[in-house]
Amino acid sequence: MSEEVNPGSRNGPEVVGVEVLKKSGLNVDTLIDKLVRATAAEFTTYYYYTILRMHLTGLEGEGLKEIAEDARLEDRLHFELMSQRVYELGGNLPKDMREVANISACSDPYLPEGWKDPRSILKVLLEAEQCAIRTWNEVCDMTYGKDPRTYDLAQRILQEEIEHEAWFLELLYNRPSGHFRRSYPGEGPLSRKTRTG
Repeated sequence: MSEEVNPGSRNGPEVVGVEVLKKSGLNVDTLIDKLVRATAAEFTTYYYYTILRMHLTGLEGEGLKEIAEDARLEDRLHFELMSQRVYELGGNLPKDMREVANISACSDPYLPEGWKDPRSILKVLLEAEQCAIRTWNEVCDMTYGKDPRTYDLAQRILQEEIEHEAWFLELLYNRPSGHFRRSYPGEGPLSRKTRTG
């Protein structure tokens, strides 16, 4: 007869993948907390980017929607990708949606009052990407040499967030970014490669 395990509890059979991380010196509880906050930020960003994208209007704004859409859909992909890892480590996502926004690692990217100027929206998008870069860089620093799976997922997300930042810097400050159209909206060329299911 198999041992019954409560999925919401860390009690139950030994999870070798977690024990190995603890032996490497990684504080798994701290990592789970960081990942839950980071995934909460990705989910809230996805939500707010939906609103921001809708408000990119007029001739100038219409041309920016595709780039905002790529970032929006890739942030949803990041949420889905890392949520799986949270559960593998024995963690949980909040059961209440209101808590997701409260624990987010980044501030909510609200629609600015002067939203009719697309540059004001681009500034909000840029700030959100810069927070995501800092957050995923911290996860990479925390897991480098200790947790290859989380590190691999986080560095793929980090690379895409750096690319998103470059897009918005290009649009705001006329900086070259090397942005190429995605093959399809929300492609996630680095993070999608590791997605399961």
